[in-house]
Amino acid sequence: MAQKFYCEYCGHSASSVQSLTSAYCFRHPDGPNKGKHKLYEGSEKSKYTCKYCGHQASSIQSLTSAYCFRHPNGRNKGKHAPAL
Repeated sequence: MAQKFYCEYCGHSASSVQSLTSAYCFRHPDGPNKGKHKLYEGSEKSKYTCKYCGHQASSIQSLTSAYCFRHPNGRNKGKHAPAL
């Protein structure tokens, strides 16, 4: 099975780190398409947990799509972020 690499911001997957980090991310913290995908350095899991509040989701994509009430920028001022 080929290894997949995931973006920490949006859950997008790619077959290589180079192809992942060379593309723009629509959920980048600086704004849509204002930065590139960031490599998620954790392992693939059946559940992903937000490092700020403990919320769980079955994919990085679904986890990072919702706002986090304990985000460091303030309540609902940033999305959930996957813990390693």
